[in-house]
Amino acid sequence: MLPCALTLASAGLARAETCSFLRPIGGDSQNPVVTKRVERPRVAPLGMLLGRTNWNTDFAVERDFASYRINLQSASSEPAVFPTAAFLRFTDNTNLRLFDDNVTLEPEERRSFGPFPAVPGRRTNQVNVRVGATTMPGSIGFSYRVSVEGCD
Repeated sequence: MLPCALTLASAGLARAETCSFLRPIGGDSQNPVVTKRVERPRVAPLGMLLGRTNWNTDFAVERDFASYRINLQSASSEPAVFPTAAFLRFTDNTNLRLFDDNVTLEPEERRSFGPFPAVPGRRTNQVNVRVGATTMPGSIGFSYRVSVEGCD
C-alpha cells in the first residue's frame, strides 16, 4: 500500500482543502452569512461625505489559514452591479487588497473569489469586504449576502 500512496502523491494528486466560515465581527455569532443593502452615503451640505456607510463588513480570523475565499450573492430581485473590494488585515495594522471589481450578479446568483493565499510571515486578524462606492451610485438600494471562508 505504501508505494501506491507515494505514487499518487508524486503524481500531483492533492488532498481536498477544508474550509471554515469566519465569524462576522459584530454580527450574529450563529450565522456566518451577513445580509446587507447598499446604502446611500450621508452627504453634508458642502458635498462632503458625512458619517459612516454600511459598506464594510469585517470577519474575524481567529487562527492561521492557508488561504481565504470570499462569497458574494445577490439578494435583490433585479440584476445589479456590486462594487466590491476585499482586504486582508494584519496584526501590525497594515492591509493587503485582494481585489477591487464591479461584480454584476443576477438575482440570487452567487460568486466566489479566491482562494487568496495567506501572506507568509504576516498574521491575518481580519478579512474586510467592502460593497458600495461613491463612484457607483447605481448600486444603492440593492441587497446582497456576504461570507468569508478560511481554508487549509
